[in-house]
Amino acid sequence: MSKRKAKKSDRSGSRSAGPRLVYSTDPEPEPEQSPPVLPRNPAAPFAVQGTQPVRVRLDRKGRKGKTVSIITGVKSPDVGKRALAKHLKDKLGCGGAVKGADIEIQGDQRERLVALLNELGYRAKQG
Repeated sequence: MSKRKAKKSDRSGSRSAGPRLVYSTDPEPEPEQSPPVLPRNPAAPFAVQGTQPVRVRLDRKGRKGKTVSIITGVKSPDVGKRALAKHLKDKLGCGGAVKGADIEIQGDQRERLVALLNELGYRAKQG
């Protein structure tokens, strides 16, 4: 039988060579930073929208009987429409898409869409 010698582990080798800062008595605290400027909400209506109402209607044609709510009359660039569609889908918990100038939201969500659009600052009407 052979006896093996147990190696002692050297724990001092794993520590860093420099001193570790535990507590600081820095006489000059860091200056308070102003809150960051948040970007404008891309889902909010643009000034071009003016008093033009946004229409929310129901449609089933060409969808094998599936119902979708269609939002028309949103005057914003494509990025704004996509941001608005994402915001509405998140709030309603459903799917949807931007197709051309219209925003499609799955299901009959007309009343809830009108309420959400009015909260965002759009003049929304059912019809």
